[in-house]
Formats: sequence, C-alpha cells, structure tokens
Amino acid sequence: MRAVLRGVNRVLIGLAGGLLLGAGLAVLASGLWTDPDAVLLSDAARARWRDRGWWWPAVLGGLVVLVLSALGWLLAQLRRSRTLEVLVDTADGDDASLRGRALEAAMEAEAEAVRGVAHAHVRLTGNAAEPRAHLSVLVEPDASPEMTLDALTHEILAHARDSAGLGRLPAELRIRAAHHRPRRVL
Repeated sequence: MRAVLRGVNRVLIGLAGGLLLGAGLAVLASGLWTDPDAVLLSDAARARWRDRGWWWPAVLGGLVVLVLSALGWLLAQLRRSRTLEVLVDTADGDDASLRGRALEAAMEAEAEAVRGVAHAHVRLTGNAAEPRAHLSVLVEPDASPEMTLDALTHEILAHARDSAGLGRLPAELRIRAAHHRPRRVL
C-alpha cells in the first residue's frame, strides 16, 4: 500500500510541478511582467464568458474542488494512519483480530509499571498484519535510561509481539526526561 501511495504522490507532485512551470513560462512569454498596465484577462475576454451563466460558477466550483483536494492530500501526507486492528495468529489456522487501541492501552499500562517511568504513550501505525509501534516515554529524573530501555525493548515490546503472535514488531522509542525542581541547600 505504501508503494502505491508513494507512486501516487510522485505523479501528483510531478503534475503540479509541470502545471506550475507551464503557467510560469506562459506568464513570462506573454510579456505581462514587462508592462505594468498589462492584465491577464482583457475586458473582451472576460465579457465573452459573461453571457453564459454556467461559466463563472463552474470555474469557481472547479477551483474550490482543486483547493480542497490539495488540502486533503496535504493532510494525508502529514497524518500517520493509526492501526485499528492487529491480526493475531491463533496457531489453529484461523486468525483473530485485536483492537489496536486495546494493544496500545496494554502496552502503555505495562510501560508505566516499569520503575522510573512517569508516563508512556503508545501509538500503532501500519497495517493489520505488520503494525509498527511508536512509544513515547517520560522518565523520572533519577531513572536509569539503560534499565528503562532494556525493560521497554526486552519486556514490553517482546510481550506485545508474543501476545499478538507477530513475527516482528518494529518500534520507534522516544525517551524524554522529566524536569525536576532544583534542591535547596541549607
């Protein structure tokens, strides 16, 4: 699916670039940039379409559709799709599905139970057969980053991978330290 999206993105970016390049070259070739009184559409060109009642609403409607499509495409690029369910191999030939949010909540609870972890947030992305985990962990100032990393990778991620019956569970882990107030010296 990602390969298809990448291909569509490249085609759309190529088309948009070609259109913008063509429009820019057309403006340069027309000489509009040399004459300060020149206009893109003359009075005669604008009046030609004035008697047709469908023309300007069609142009404006087309521009609105174009702008909304471009905004939707931009938002789709910025948004990571969340995994709604994870396929679980039941080892009897059938597959079961596990809600993605349930697995996220279980991983968060397990991560927050690790000594030194103040808060954890888990988000699953990817498809149902091959999810990816994105963990964001806030550790207390006196926590050992090495022990926290070891517990998260060897316990929480391994437990989630094994319980969902996944062959692998790629993960991105972000560890941040909580700020603490300075100690007073008497």
